[in-house]
Amino acid sequence: MRKVLFVVSEWGYWGEELIGPLEACDQAGYEVEFVTPTGARPTPLAVSMSPGFVDPPQGKSVTSAEMARKTRELDAGDRLDKPHDLAGWLPERPYPSSPTYLRDSEEYYRTIERVVTHDLPAYDALVIVGGSGAMIDLANNQRLHELILGFVRLDQPVAAVCYGVAALAFARDPLRKLSIIRGKRVTGHPIDYDYHDGTGFEGPHAVDGSNRGFGDGYVNFGPPFYPLEFILRDAVGPDGEFIGNVGHAESVIVDHPFITARSTESSVGCGRALVDVLGQGLRRYGW
Repeated sequence: MRKVLFVVSEWGYWGEELIGPLEACDQAGYEVEFVTPTGARPTPLAVSMSPGFVDPPQGKSVTSAEMARKTRELDAGDRLDKPHDLAGWLPERPYPSSPTYLRDSEEYYRTIERVVTHDLPAYDALVIVGGSGAMIDLANNQRLHELILGFVRLDQPVAAVCYGVAALAFARDPLRKLSIIRGKRVTGHPIDYDYHDGTGFEGPHAVDGSNRGFGDGYVNFGPPFYPLEFILRDAVGPDGEFIGNVGHAESVIVDHPFITARSTESSVGCGRALVDVLGQGLRRYGW
């Protein structure tokens, strides 16, 4: 039986961007495990459970009644109750200014080597779920970067949806300091899809007093922190390509070992591509 590890933000994931690849894995008979940055139970964004929610840039509903129902049912069940704790699994990268930096680095890489050679071979693929929360605790999460690098080292597929693709751009080859998607074809949330207002976050950190005074519940930051399309264009370099497929109903790109999906509407396609990669050896799709 194949096993797939899903990485989910603790600051709000988009329901369909989890449901799409999750259902594909379930239907293929794969075992699925979840991991969050600190082991907290992930929270779906409320708008991804609101049928008929109209996405401002697209001017159309992006939350179907079916996906809203499936997201509510998943959230009401116990499947997401005990995700793995990424912070407890992989160590924090040592600070160069530490007086014990060299010894800390040696221990750090020993631990990373153990995780890659002992833990990760139990998994056949990694999926990074999208949603605005991914901008907060996934995109620049160095522990997640090491996890991604480990799967790439093992030549295991890494799938990412929407804002989850940012983690691929920031995961770096430790020697060349270049993004691991350098020279690759990828898709992701294009500038045409960016909000001018309404980029929000939810989850346990937004209501338990650790939100640094932003208030309870939904937190609106206006536009996104960064234009993901520009980051991806820079990350892939002159030999790669960002493919937004704006104007097309779906955008899913496979450039082994990476599977990238543009946004909500491409989540089911991401799951379909992941199953084709694992089951049929697909290495290139969509370009």
